[in-house]
Amino acid sequence: MSERSEASLADQIDALLPQTQCRKCGYQGCRPYAEAISNGLADIDQCPPGGDQGIQLLADLLKVPAKPLNPAFGVQHPLHVAVIDEAACIGCTKCLPPCPTDAILGASKHMHTVIAALCTGCELCVAPCPVNCISMVASTNTEWTIANADQSRQRHQAKNRRQARAEAEKSERLNRQKQLLAKLNKGKSAV
Repeated sequence: MSERSEASLADQIDALLPQTQCRKCGYQGCRPYAEAISNGLADIDQCPPGGDQGIQLLADLLKVPAKPLNPAFGVQHPLHVAVIDEAACIGCTKCLPPCPTDAILGASKHMHTVIAALCTGCELCVAPCPVNCISMVASTNTEWTIANADQSRQRHQAKNRRQARAEAEKSERLNRQKQLLAKLNKGKSAV
């Protein structure tokens, strides 16, 4: 299979995934899982948020038989969202980095809150919380739609771009500091 058709297949698979970015499939998000499926490295039964419907969509696309969700990757459950007990939140910010869609608002030493409409229910914010003030509750949204998945994908990609820019800026700043230090050290040794 050519690289072009593999990318196209990965795009098609990614378009069918729920974009929760929960990592329950064993990959770092929906796109890496889609690429693994397209390369024959992962099976179609590893996405608990997609559940039986997602598996059927993948099976139809790939023209393979559908199968039940592999319980090693979790179980399908109703949609839920993170909720922060704001009275218990200490403002540690440990929940912010793992959120794949920037659905949590807050600042250091200030209470945090979840924007429910942006939360994918991935649960990645729960474990880092040192005071256990984050819980998952049933979502008022009873069905995860393609529009939800598209919004989540766009927000996840935007977060990744922002983090890459910040990392590049940090690296550039460190390089400038190293160059300045080298010039200062060179000037001292010339004296």
